[in-house]
Amino acid sequence: MEGASRDLPQDILMDIFATLEIPDLVRAGSVCSSWRSAYSRLLLPGHYTRPQTPCLLYTSATAGESVACLYSLAEKRTYKLTLPGPPISTTHVIGSEMHLVNPITGEQTHLPPVTTIEQVNSGALHKYEFSSHTAERVYSPPSISALEELRNELHHKAFVFFSDDTCNGCVVVHIHNPFCQLSFARAGDDGWTWLPPHTHFDDCVYRNGLLYAVTSFGDIHAFNLSSPVPTMRMITWEPGLEDRFLNAYIVQAPWGSLLQVWRLYEHCDLEPEPGASVFWNTGELVIYEVDASSGERIRKLSCLRDHALFLGHNQTLCLAAQDYPALRGNHAYFTDDNVLWTKGFRNNPRDMGILDLGNNSREELVSPRLCSDCPAPVWITPNLRKMNLAFNE
Repeated sequence: MEGASRDLPQDILMDIFATLEIPDLVRAGSVCSSWRSAYSRLLLPGHYTRPQTPCLLYTSATAGESVACLYSLAEKRTYKLTLPGPPISTTHVIGSEMHLVNPITGEQTHLPPVTTIEQVNSGALHKYEFSSHTAERVYSPPSISALEELRNELHHKAFVFFSDDTCNGCVVVHIHNPFCQLSFARAGDDGWTWLPPHTHFDDCVYRNGLLYAVTSFGDIHAFNLSSPVPTMRMITWEPGLEDRFLNAYIVQAPWGSLLQVWRLYEHCDLEPEPGASVFWNTGELVIYEVDASSGERIRKLSCLRDHALFLGHNQTLCLAAQDYPALRGNHAYFTDDNVLWTKGFRNNPRDMGILDLGNNSREELVSPRLCSDCPAPVWITPNLRKMNLAFNE
């Protein structure tokens, strides 16, 4: 039977392989020359369109300082990936001199110099001058920071958006300090473009040339990045939530609307006792649907039915569970995006798990709960075509 399956016509093999997720597909392509041929043909543009289940990328002290761990939700197993230097355990997902790194292939792409960010200037050798100012106010005199200090002071969160409306198909958006401001760069740009004057941004999503960014106060800003000089319109409304610790997220829903997601925390303790097991727990999510064209809030959603959310220190995702057999509808898969891990709390378990949006019950994502080091765990989605291009260069 095994020999007969290897002799199947190429079109039938391709139809079968097209239903597999990347790990199983790669394994199938290594079985024999016939299967390898079908696998190679499947990599041509437009042939392999199967949605990939997100994976959790994290670091672990036991794995080694240059190793990243990739947990597959589809397979419920962990892969170990050796990355190029500098060691990932000594850096953030974004560092002083910034690069895009594909954690699966190890491919790296340079980003514009950190000195082109508005608040950063070249200082002494191997140091930078960091200015604590916004468009409206200077908060303190400039300070001189070493490389590792600048990482902690400047960077907050970064996003990579792929789109056909940009020259090189890629836009990188950077939320940075002071006060979580916005800058962006397209692939090939020589410098970062600052988007003043607003601050306290938590999350971003990019669609059709527009960057939607949400602040921790609930304001949504829509930036038109396709014009030579970016323009902005603002959607302002009060979420009406209690005075609680929270984070705001914004995500494109599969049915076309934008979703504004509020993540509310319980059991917050910013100064935990030595050995305390948990000091920061996600308690519930509050979700609003927003009309992107009018900017009006449509309604508060009590559930997401057959959709799943992915939250963390990464681009927020909303996926149709029917397209991903490993996912459960009306659930949120979350990991923390808490910056306190860079400030001495690395031995505390991460706030991560799977939250049932119907009753706010939660279960562990991986057991035992991770006490991962920096950088913060992130959700990534493998892309077979980009992997293949990198491997063949």
